[in-house]
Amino acid sequence: MLVLTRRSDEAIRLGDDIIIKIIEIKGGQVRIGIEAPKGVRIYREELYQRILNENLRSAMADDGIFGKLKEVFRK
Repeated sequence: MLVLTRRSDEAIRLGDDIIIKIIEIKGGQVRIGIEAPKGVRIYREELYQRILNENLRSAMADDGIFGKLKEVFRK
């Protein structure tokens, strides 16, 4: 992991298309701004993990349905 130190109004560039700018540092929080192409999905980590877990649960639930359908079409 690369660790960088930035102050308010300083930025970090990822590749050619993504800029992460430090907007404000107050107490224990840092406000950041992200400039990225429209097609780039940006998630907070805790939301991304929740999405992954929901997708996994859905895939497991669907497996039971597909298994039953396979049995029906095998006959």
